[in-house]
Amino acid sequence: MAFKAVKRPANRSEISVYSRPGPGGGAVCKFFQQGKCTRIECRFSHIVAPTPLTNPRALVWTKEETITRRDKNIESIVAQKTMATPKRMPSQQSMANNGSMATQKSMPSQQSVANKQSVATKDTVATQGSMATQKSMPSQQSLATKNSIATQKSIATQQSIPTQKSIATQKNNAILKPLEKVCKFWANGKCMKGDRCPYLHSWFRGDGFSMLAKLQDHKKMVTGIVLPEGSSKLYSASKDGTVRVWDCHTGHCGSVINLGGEAGCLFSKGPWVFAGAPNVVEAWNIQTNAEFSLSAPAAQVHAMEVGNEMLFAGTQEGIILVWKDGPEDNPFQLAAPLEGHTGAVVCLKVEADRLYSGSVDHTIRAWDLNTLQSIMTLNAHSDVVTSLICWGQFLISCSLDCTIKVWAEKGNLEATYTHTQEHGLLGLSGGADAEAKPVLLCSCKDNSVWLYELPSFAERGRLFAKEEVGAIQVGPGGLFFSGDGTGLLSVWKWVEPGLLSV
Repeated sequence: MAFKAVKRPANRSEISVYSRPGPGGGAVCKFFQQGKCTRIECRFSHIVAPTPLTNPRALVWTKEETITRRDKNIESIVAQKTMATPKRMPSQQSMANNGSMATQKSMPSQQSVANKQSVATKDTVATQGSMATQKSMPSQQSLATKNSIATQKSIATQQSIPTQKSIATQKNNAILKPLEKVCKFWANGKCMKGDRCPYLHSWFRGDGFSMLAKLQDHKKMVTGIVLPEGSSKLYSASKDGTVRVWDCHTGHCGSVINLGGEAGCLFSKGPWVFAGAPNVVEAWNIQTNAEFSLSAPAAQVHAMEVGNEMLFAGTQEGIILVWKDGPEDNPFQLAAPLEGHTGAVVCLKVEADRLYSGSVDHTIRAWDLNTLQSIMTLNAHSDVVTSLICWGQFLISCSLDCTIKVWAEKGNLEATYTHTQEHGLLGLSGGADAEAKPVLLCSCKDNSVWLYELPSFAERGRLFAKEEVGAIQVGPGGLFFSGDGTGLLSVWKWVEPGLLSV
């Protein structure tokens, strides 16, 4: 196919076709601008200056199958010119072979052909109807790409845009598996993507359990949750300095106990509920309504345990305070503390005749409950030991070093298995699901709780929160609880096998 070259005078000044005066003195027809002009020989100009959108980066395909543009009126401008162009066509020889309407208006030559990709040669004069106007284009190949300025500005892109959208649709539809993260827009009730959102629209993932309730009254992170034996009240402690008592039947907060400082932990044994705060341990007997304040002259209390008729409290100063059983009017008698850790004691666990303590100094110490002496030190972790639980004959520990270690007795305790997580671990709790299978709950710094089946560590599911989960606790009757940094306390329950399909 031949192309006719048009020679220009050597010293001719370049004047844009959009700035030349028309028959009407250069005024643009207002009816043409509205797409309503029906005159064949209108004395006003049927010309619209090109949009400032000349940067290909201004056009970005998004996952919503839409085009993000700086000028949102670009499509309406293209549509208006498409309607007006056929009325002033002097020639139809420049029609594109694939239906691309690269029409020309009042030009010296109409031999330039708009092909499928709106190719404009260096010597071809750009027409008024085509938005592929360029001066001194370097080559024909540079204009043939889909991302070239000529392609984006050409009226022929009216047909290419649906094709690009269909490509974006195919890519978007390829996202089948949700990402392991809760959609922040959905969490705020603002996500418009629905099923096409690549993020989770749920606060949990997995089968066999469901959320029963959300209890939101605390103002800061929940640091402890207990459901005392035989009680219909749920207790929660928070860094906001309060302990809240919830009715298990209605979910309402019945009373609030002010500790005078942020609660570091909450613990329950029998009818007793203990709350650790700066320099004090508050104790309540839910059967007799007796209350005691135990002086703890070692800064913040982070962890508590009861064993061999003694109460133990791990403190910020690295010592473990001990209270022995006393008379009814003063049942807690302060004894000699346990010393050995060089950092804060943040977790305690009693099993048989031993007390295990985990510390910021990266160690686990085992203490004999009869002699109250340290009998061994475990050094396998490389960061803060944040939680300890016992499962049968095994001790399980977790740490900010992103590992869960299973310890077995082989003369001395040895780490026989290590499970690695992507993020640091904050807490552990263990229980059984509705089928009596042992399940380990692991709170991580990625604002989630992982559920693993023991002993295989097969994943059972995952709970999500807006902030770090500071407390997890397993209760009776298939209940388990989680409390996060926003002060939200969530109640979960294992679903009986016969109800899984409901």
